[in-house]
Amino acid sequence: MIAIDDFKYNLPEHRIAKYPLAKRDNAQLLIYKEGNIKQDHFFNLSDYIDAHSTLVFNNTKVIPARLFFTKDTGALLEIFLLHPISPSELVLEAMQAAGSSVWACTIGNVKRWTANATLTLSFEGVTLQATLVNKEKGHVLFQWPTHLSFAEVISLTGNTPLPPYLNREATQEDKERYQTIYSQHDGAVAAPTAGLHFTDHVFEKLKTKSINSEFVTLHVSAGTFMPVKTANALDHTMHSEQIIVATDVIKSLIETQNQVIVVGTTSMRTLESLYWMGVRCIHSKTDYQQVTQHEPYLPEQHKKIKPKEALEALYNQLLKDDKELLIGETSIYIHPGYDFKVCDGLITNFHQPGSTLMLLVAAFVGNDWKKIYQHALDNNFRFLSFGDSSLLWKSKT
Repeated sequence: MIAIDDFKYNLPEHRIAKYPLAKRDNAQLLIYKEGNIKQDHFFNLSDYIDAHSTLVFNNTKVIPARLFFTKDTGALLEIFLLHPISPSELVLEAMQAAGSSVWACTIGNVKRWTANATLTLSFEGVTLQATLVNKEKGHVLFQWPTHLSFAEVISLTGNTPLPPYLNREATQEDKERYQTIYSQHDGAVAAPTAGLHFTDHVFEKLKTKSINSEFVTLHVSAGTFMPVKTANALDHTMHSEQIIVATDVIKSLIETQNQVIVVGTTSMRTLESLYWMGVRCIHSKTDYQQVTQHEPYLPEQHKKIKPKEALEALYNQLLKDDKELLIGETSIYIHPGYDFKVCDGLITNFHQPGSTLMLLVAAFVGNDWKKIYQHALDNNFRFLSFGDSSLLWKSKT
């Protein structure tokens, strides 16, 4: 039993950062290590990380996932892209689809949309048609001129999917600011917000100190905002997300000589998932490219397999399968009681009370999460997606 109420705190509305700072790296930085808390600014991040450490970033790119269609009657329907169904369930491939694709969506005002009825949205000479092909599952068929990819079409017709708790409409500035400067692969419907503070200046300081940077991809889904509605957090159903990791990155993690610090909870979920995928390889499972939410807590997993051993098994299996990329799925659920395998440090923003991300932080730093969040509240830190940052080191207890 994990009572979700034990991971809630009072977050006043005015402490939620509704807009980003003028300069990304001017955010406040809270540093937590072995029970002690310091404060600084994000542009000094490298001062708190040892040379030759490895930082791991999520380079997913937020897509303009909110699409607004108007019916002939004047009724407005919002279609929010969740994940692709066809021609491929892989986001990487679905974004390059030409002519048509089917996506699972959440649909506002869906009662006003008749099954198999087609809506049309036109912008700058591009026409996007949407047909509701499965009302129960929210499956929508999109069709558009074949000379464009789906990524190109929604870049013209879609809107930035700001988190619902910001309670405001997206602005033109959000297209740039709700995106990391290193975003590369289209597919996320929410930003990996821990990375929003990084600038070229911060990267240069990290490089000067011989701190290595590696990149993985986890396409953040709308499930990241799904509240835990069960009194017992263990009864919550965790969402699944696609991850893509190059074999060279796994090799780098095997060879790293110092600490591994992940930028954001999505990077953490990715790296910890790699460990469990490696465990599957050791157990000779053919479906090694996925991780279920309860997998780390199963009795048969109590046998201790060292992180390096698991990562080497995964790396060798990928080589055997002649794969340069690991493309998989993870619904790993990190909550108090989880035994971290790969990650030593976590750079992250301040999260919603009672969320799965709050549980992850509590798993990483123990009960000191309360002290960390109280310090942030007492010292005027800004909260949530556009808020301030923290560098947290794993609890040794």
